[in-house]
This record gives sequence, C-alpha cells and structure tokens, in this order.
Amino acid sequence: MNATGIAAAAPCIYYPDTNKSRSGHMADNVHCAHILVKTQQEAAAVLDRIKRGDSFQKIASEKSLCPSGKRGGDLGTFGRGRMVREFETASFALGKGEVSQPVKTQFGWHIIKRLE
Repeated sequence: MNATGIAAAAPCIYYPDTNKSRSGHMADNVHCAHILVKTQQEAAAVLDRIKRGDSFQKIASEKSLCPSGKRGGDLGTFGRGRMVREFETASFALGKGEVSQPVKTQFGWHIIKRLE
C-alpha cells in the first residue's frame, strides 16, 4: 500500500492455496464499498480522483452504476461465497482502508475499498 492507501499494481495480493490475506490470517467477513463503472478507462479515471484525494463516497454517489452508490458505495459486511470470485478475491486481499486497482467482473469494472 502506498501513502494514499491504494493497493500495489496487482489488483490485490491473494494466496489461493491458503485463503489467507497478506496479513497472514483468514478473514471470515469484510466490510467494503465499491464504485462500479462500465469501462477500464472510467475505472482508471475514478482511481486517479481517489489518488488525488477526492472522497470515495462522493465519487461513488456520482459515478457508480450500482444502487449502492447512493450509500457511498457501501455494500455492508459480507462473507466468502457471497460475491463473484474476482470481487471476493480482491475484497478479502485488501487491508483495512486500502483501495484496489480496477477489478473486472461480469458486471463491469470495480474500484473496491475495504472499510473493515
């Protein structure tokens, strides 16, 4: 994670053989927010705004295609098996307060922030 709380270049670090996050222990649940957009270019622009210090919640309410955007992107707490694999992998690999690189799923491109 860099000084702005953005995860490193890979979407997230994940150890599939152990189901452990980079902290070395398994999380049962995570609390995340996300911003869903259609294209990789839109996701990159959103991430740039976050890196410049714009509010994640404000961007989510302005840009996210998901109904959660009205709540600042807050998805609440969820456990494993509740989200599509790419989203789950990225979410569980983030540390508290970290923001992912763009994550592609069948729904579009996500920028994910782990809240707890």
